[in-house]
Amino acid sequence: MTQLMKAAKSGTKDGLEKTRMAVMRKVSFLHRKDVLGDSEEEDMGLLEVSVSDIKPPAPELGPMPDGLSPQQVVRRHILGSIVQSEGSYVESLKRILQDYRNPLMEMEPKALSARKCHVVFFRVKEILHCHSMFQIALSSRVAEWDSTEKIGDLFVASFSKSMVLDVYSDYVNNFTSAMSIIKKACLTKPVFLEFLKRRQVCSPDRVTLYGLMVKPIQRFPQFILLLQDMLKNTPRGHPDRLSLQLALTELETLAEKLNEQKRLADQVAEIQQLTKSVSDRSSLNKLLTSGQRQLLLCETLTETVYGDRGQLIKSKERRVFLLNDMLVCANINFKPANHRGQLEISSLVPLGPKYVVKWNTALPQVQVVEVGQDGGTYDKDNVLIQHAGAKKAPASGQAHNKVYLGPPRLFQELQDLQKDLAVVEQITLLVSTLHGTYQNLNMTVAQDWCLALQRLMRVKEEEIHSANKCRLRLLLPGKPDKGTWSDT
Repeated sequence: MTQLMKAAKSGTKDGLEKTRMAVMRKVSFLHRKDVLGDSEEEDMGLLEVSVSDIKPPAPELGPMPDGLSPQQVVRRHILGSIVQSEGSYVESLKRILQDYRNPLMEMEPKALSARKCHVVFFRVKEILHCHSMFQIALSSRVAEWDSTEKIGDLFVASFSKSMVLDVYSDYVNNFTSAMSIIKKACLTKPVFLEFLKRRQVCSPDRVTLYGLMVKPIQRFPQFILLLQDMLKNTPRGHPDRLSLQLALTELETLAEKLNEQKRLADQVAEIQQLTKSVSDRSSLNKLLTSGQRQLLLCETLTETVYGDRGQLIKSKERRVFLLNDMLVCANINFKPANHRGQLEISSLVPLGPKYVVKWNTALPQVQVVEVGQDGGTYDKDNVLIQHAGAKKAPASGQAHNKVYLGPPRLFQELQDLQKDLAVVEQITLLVSTLHGTYQNLNMTVAQDWCLALQRLMRVKEEEIHSANKCRLRLLLPGKPDKGTWSDT
């Protein structure tokens, strides 16, 4: 154990490697398995983690010494948050294995096959191994905090290794597949659904399996926030400042790579979800499953359709899929039907939206008519946006000829504010005719009401202009109406 503590104190990559060797030789709460597991795990060359009754000493800060500066006090509190969050994270990883994976593997008859169990819990053990090693080194660093006040180099040594990126990348790339297996098993195997419900009820915090398994995806953003706070409270010239900057660079780079992999995995899942909403015999299904299509962008937009005279026909939120050779528009349904207890299942694992394809067209046939609000004019008298190319209606009427560009909700709110302002102005005129003096009913208060409403109207106008900058107007084949798309 002495060798372990000495190795952890250095906080360098060499020190962490010595820590690893010390753990393998001396520490009783970890041991190396003689027999490797599945073939997918053999290529990692990782130390297998096994939890016994003997646990490593938990990182714990001693009593706060006297005479600390305000920054030192804050840094100490941040270190306490790091220790607490890391301990909670490691316990969550252990719960995934002990409360879910192991019972499912031992269950007879099987609620989930061994192969599916391996897919669902892929790389959880390796992630636990990485953070168990980090926690051991963290214990030593915390014990001597008041004399050294250094933590940045420990993060650099622990999370700059390619092994960390490899296991987290595998986990992130596999997450969608894991959730898909869990959702399907909940729908088709009542014994599995009952198992998940029972485990959640018995857990101390009622966190679901999904809630536990999403934590590795959230871990590095949490680390980054904590280290950013630590750096803000580390003065220039402090021995820990440069190490903290290096640690933040390492973690931000790692998080960026994982976010990109998660984005790509989510795009694949979106295509799969879209394909499920299309009939197996339809031509669109064949196109989506041909393997030649790539999803470039998928966004939730507001579709606004105009008539021949420029009048607003309809406006609704849609999911738009931009593929490498086609554009697909789908309606979104987030409400699960109460089919086979889907409402109950959705409380355990997100079922995701269901799509109803409205139309699709080949990308070369889509004509971009207008981008942004360059063609629009702003009518301050009526607080409306004119349709590009439409004639301006007289101020006296015919408001139906005007087209609201941007989210209709913003225009409705702006119209409501305009009507309220007119009412308040009438009230102000009536208040001016009062002969007596009354609390909260005088000209000063009434004028404040008017000013407040005018400020709200200016804010709403700015929101409308910002929304119009995100507007895209398209002309589709076989559709005489011009559709405007606004980013929501």
